[in-house]
Amino acid sequence: MDKVFINNLAVEAIIGIFQWEREVRQLISIDIEMDFDNKQAAKSDNIEDALNYKLVGKRITGYVKNSKFKLVEALAENISKIILKEFPVSKVKVTLCKPGAMRGSDSVGISIVRP
Repeated sequence: MDKVFINNLAVEAIIGIFQWEREVRQLISIDIEMDFDNKQAAKSDNIEDALNYKLVGKRITGYVKNSKFKLVEALAENISKIILKEFPVSKVKVTLCKPGAMRGSDSVGISIVRP
């Protein structure tokens, strides 16, 4: 299966378990990889036959900006559910990172795959 991806979608959101994290927006980075058969789009050269990654990015950005999850696990799970429900993909991989969340590392996060 072909892969359509979005790398490093940067969104500010309320995320975290500590009190200060519930009051301050933090930058998170989202990578999305979606299984989609691109044969028809390649043949027709028509956006109507393609997975419109711009629409996926806008939908997820809007959702994340308005979310208030405590755990990155919950946010990643909900992102995957939206993509699988609203877009014609057969499988999705969502990687969510919180830059600077742990001293001594660039970022921490989670990666999930859902059929």
